[in-house]
Amino acid sequence: MIDFSRNKEAGHTSVMQHASLSAFISKAPTVLKPKGPFAIVLLEDAVEVDSTIDHCHSLGFSEVLVFGNRDLLPEDRGAAHLVAQDMHASNAMPEVVNAVIEACPGQWLHYCYNSEYLYFPFCETRNVKELVTFNTEERRDTIMTYVIDLYSKDLGKYSNAVSVEEAYFDKAGYYALQRFTQDGHALERQLDFFGGLRWRYEEHVPWLKRRIDRVSLFRAYKGLTLSGNHTFNDEEYNTYSCPWHHNISATVCSFRTAKALMSNPGSMYAIPHFWWKGSERFEWNSNQLMQLGLMEPGQWF
Repeated sequence: MIDFSRNKEAGHTSVMQHASLSAFISKAPTVLKPKGPFAIVLLEDAVEVDSTIDHCHSLGFSEVLVFGNRDLLPEDRGAAHLVAQDMHASNAMPEVVNAVIEACPGQWLHYCYNSEYLYFPFCETRNVKELVTFNTEERRDTIMTYVIDLYSKDLGKYSNAVSVEEAYFDKAGYYALQRFTQDGHALERQLDFFGGLRWRYEEHVPWLKRRIDRVSLFRAYKGLTLSGNHTFNDEEYNTYSCPWHHNISATVCSFRTAKALMSNPGSMYAIPHFWWKGSERFEWNSNQLMQLGLMEPGQWF
C-alpha cells in the first residue's frame, strides 16, 4: 500500500463538521487558517476517500476542505473541515469552488475529486507551499494541471478499475489542439489537451468531457469564477504558461474516468480491460511523470 501520510503534519488532527455549504462559508473567515494553500476535495462516491485526503495533507496543504453527502464524509481522517453537500447536483463542482473562491480571496486553492492525487515536480522533497510561493515570484497565479487517468490492469480482480497497489496509466497518446473563441480567433497560450482513457474510449465519452487540462491550482480573487468545463472567466487563468518562458506544470493522477467507464452501462460491458501497449505501471513519484513529459519543472529547479 502506498503511504499517503508522508510528511503529515501534526496540526491536521481536528475535524470540524458543517451542515451545509452556506453554513461553512459563513464561518470560513473565522475558522480557516490565515495562510494557505487550501485543498478542496469533492466526494462523488466512497472510493479512496481516505487516501485522497491523506495525500493532500502529505503535500502540505494548510487546510483540507471535504465536500460530499453525509454518508460519504469520513469521521476521523484528520480532515479539518467536512461539509455536507450533494456533489451529484447540477453544477455542484463550480458552486462549491466558486463559493470558496469568494470566501478566500488571495489564497491559493486546489480542487480535486476523491481518488485523485496531485503531483508536481519534486513533490517528494518540496511541499505545495514552496511551490505556490515560487510560482507567485514568477508572476503567475495559476499552475496548469493535466488529468492522467489511472486504472487497474486486472478488471476481474478490481471491478471498479481502482487499485492503488496496482495502478497503471498511459505513457503515450497525448496531444493538444488550438483553442479558439466562438468567432474563430485563436486564443493566446491556450490549448485543449486530450489523451488517456477519454481518448482511447472516446465513443463512450461526450465531446465536452474529453479534455484533460484543468487549472486545478490557482490563486483566488474577488470576481474570479470557475465554470463546469474547468475554465475561468479570466482568460489569463486558462493559459498554460506566461509569455516570457515556460512555467511549471503538474498532474492530477485520477481513477475517476476509469470508475465512470466501469459503472456506466453503456461502456462497462464493452471494455474487457484497459491494458494496451502504451500502459505503464504508476510508481507514485513525480520523476516518472517528468521523464515521460506529462509535466515539466519550468524554472523550478
